[in-house]
Amino acid sequence: MAGELPFEKPLVELQEKIKELRKFTEEKGIDFSEEIVRLEQKAKDLAEQIYGQLTPWQRVQIARHPERPTTLDFIQHIFTDFIEVHGDRYYGDDPAIVAGIAKLNGRPVTVIGNQKGKDTKDNIRRNFGSAHPEGYRKALRVMQQADKFRRPIICFINTSGAYPGKTAEERGQSEAIARNLREMAGFGVPIVCVVIGEGGSGGALAISVGNRIYMLENSTYSVISPEAGAAILWKDSSLGMRAAETMKITAPDLLSLGVIDDIIEEPFGGAHKDVVMQAELVKQKLEEALVQMEGMSPEELIQDRYTKFKAIGEYTSL
Repeated sequence: MAGELPFEKPLVELQEKIKELRKFTEEKGIDFSEEIVRLEQKAKDLAEQIYGQLTPWQRVQIARHPERPTTLDFIQHIFTDFIEVHGDRYYGDDPAIVAGIAKLNGRPVTVIGNQKGKDTKDNIRRNFGSAHPEGYRKALRVMQQADKFRRPIICFINTSGAYPGKTAEERGQSEAIARNLREMAGFGVPIVCVVIGEGGSGGALAISVGNRIYMLENSTYSVISPEAGAAILWKDSSLGMRAAETMKITAPDLLSLGVIDDIIEEPFGGAHKDVVMQAELVKQKLEEALVQMEGMSPEELIQDRYTKFKAIGEYTSL
C-alpha cells in the first residue's frame, strides 16, 4: 500500500490478506466469511494497539507523511472566496508560503501557511515547505494589511524549518524572521495558529506568535528536528528516535508544558486518512477561538498575546 509507514506494516499486511480472501470468495465461490470476520476483528484490535500507543518517533513519521493535508487542502475545505497574494514587494514570490484573503463562514480573514508539495516536482518548486526571507516578508505584508482592515489572522504551520542556504542568508533570513516575531506581537487583531504537520525552528515561529496556538494530534513543534538534535547532543543523527522522546516535541508534551492551548483530534490513523473530517475539526476549533476573542479591543488582544508567551517556561531569580 502506497504511503504506509514502517510501524503500520503488520496492519497493512493483515488488511491485504482480508482483501485477498474476499476476492477469492467472489471468484471461487468458497465461503471464507468466518475467517474474514476473525481477521477483521484482529485488524481492528491491532489498529487500536498501534494508533492508541504511538511513540514520539511514530508521531514524527505521521507528521511527515507525504499525503498529510497541507495548507492549501485546509483552505479548500474550510474557507470560501480565497484570493492568494503573491510577492513581498522587495524581491519576489516564495511558493513555500501561501498567503491571502478568504472568508470563514462569511467573515473575512487573512490566511497564511507553510506549503509543502504534493509530489517531487511540486516539492522542488515549493522548496519542501522551507521558506526564503521573501516568503516571510510576504506573510508580514498580508498580516499588516489584516491589522489595518481589522481582519483576524489564521496561520497554518508545517515546515521542517526556514531555508538555511546561502541565498536565504544573503537576502536577510534572520532579519525577516525576527521582524515577523516583533510585528506579530503588536498586531491588534486575533491571531490563531495551528501546527498541522512539522513545526520546526524559526521557520515555524515566524508565523506562530498567536493568541491561540493549537496542534493536530500527531503534529510536532520543536526548536530543531530530531535528527539534527541528535547530531548536536550525541554526534549521531541516526539517533533521531531517541531525540524525539527526549525533546518533548509532541502535542501532548507541549500541552502539558503550556506551550500550546489545545490539541485538535485527528481521524484514526492520522489526518491523511480523512482530510474532510480533519478540516471540519480544525474549522470548529478556529470558530471557537474567534468566538473567545470576539469583542476584545486591540490593546486587550496584544496584552493577551504578551501574557500567553510570558507564561511559557520557568525561571528562578538569583
